[in-house]
Amino acid sequence: MSWFEIISVSILGGLFWLWFDSTRIREIAVKCARHHCQLNEVQFLDDTVSLANIKPARNEDGRLTFKRSYRFEYSDTGNNRKSGSIIMLGQVVRYLDISP
Repeated sequence: MSWFEIISVSILGGLFWLWFDSTRIREIAVKCARHHCQLNEVQFLDDTVSLANIKPARNEDGRLTFKRSYRFEYSDTGNNRKSGSIIMLGQVVRYLDISP
């Protein structure tokens, strides 16, 4: 294998890992947002979250990981849409907001 092939395979592997990890973290965010909405007796709309921001950050152990910010919508009356947000540091929920 040439250096070009090794670098290409490494980049493709890294991109696949980022996609797979992001999908898994997004599923955790959806589950947490849905649960939080149920606890607050509001309707979790569209049953999804959308990625707002991703950047590298350090976790509590000092390891480099990704900090992902997601947005979602919910309704407290059924006739309106309100925005909520969730911040994930790795696989851990660091912040979840449903504004009153």
